[in-house]
Amino acid sequence: MAVINKNERLGSSVGNYAEPIIVEIREIYSAIKGLKDKERYHDPSNHLTTVFQRLEYLIARDISDKRAEELLSNSEFNSAFDVITQFRSRYMAKLEIEHAKAILKSRDPWEALKKFVHLPNYLQLARTEYQGSVVKPGERVLFLGSGPLPLSLIVLCHQYGLKGIGIEEEPDRAELSRTVLDKIGLSNRIKIITGNQYSVPLEERPALVMVAAQAEPKRDIFDHLARILPAGTKVSYRIYEKGLRKLLDTFSRYELPAQFEEYLRVRPKPPANNTVVFLTTRSRNKRASLNGSR
Repeated sequence: MAVINKNERLGSSVGNYAEPIIVEIREIYSAIKGLKDKERYHDPSNHLTTVFQRLEYLIARDISDKRAEELLSNSEFNSAFDVITQFRSRYMAKLEIEHAKAILKSRDPWEALKKFVHLPNYLQLARTEYQGSVVKPGERVLFLGSGPLPLSLIVLCHQYGLKGIGIEEEPDRAELSRTVLDKIGLSNRIKIITGNQYSVPLEERPALVMVAAQAEPKRDIFDHLARILPAGTKVSYRIYEKGLRKLLDTFSRYELPAQFEEYLRVRPKPPANNTVVFLTTRSRNKRASLNGSR
């Protein structure tokens, strides 16, 4: 009841437009709080599928960034948003696992891959990251949080001639993605490592280090990357900042280490939903100068 009362108070302060949105957030949160991971993957009644569809409809609502910010800025929402964000991340992984298995069963794996409902989003993101980082064919990109179906790496390597390394923390997902890459003939261009930010192989000299929107915990990831990446390394990460998609954002509560300098930010264009932020690591002399001025 505490969450309901807080949401109702917030609704009175931001206007009538917020009331149905607050009700929907409350009902989605109530439907998924307390779920265990196994329950997120096993949904014989399709109850969670319905919740996921409601959430997708909610975050796609046409609402200005200003109004969304007014609605979502109250810190009292954080616990509900954290639960919703984790649920969506896990459900998206479920969809990727199901589609990866469909690819493995298909006689035409590339045609099966193209049927993934979210592929247009990944195609646009890959184009943005390729252009924004100015990487060249033959160079290597590294993706933290590559998942069971590493679509970003698949697109970048297949369409733009890059080489790739994916890092995935969950062993089952990592192994599934390796099997998919072998099936579509890209295992010679993309290597999957089971691990996390501490597993980054610097000896591979990646031209771009990419961080998935779902990769967590953000603080640990970027603090570690700031310590290990050589000066001049390019880094990109994805955030949600468009309208109600901002409720999925886990980055706004975290400040990047001073070692990173932002040089480009690309807002989403349909069908993409993520803003892509590009960074470069500063030289050690510049880092020392910045730290000394504080």
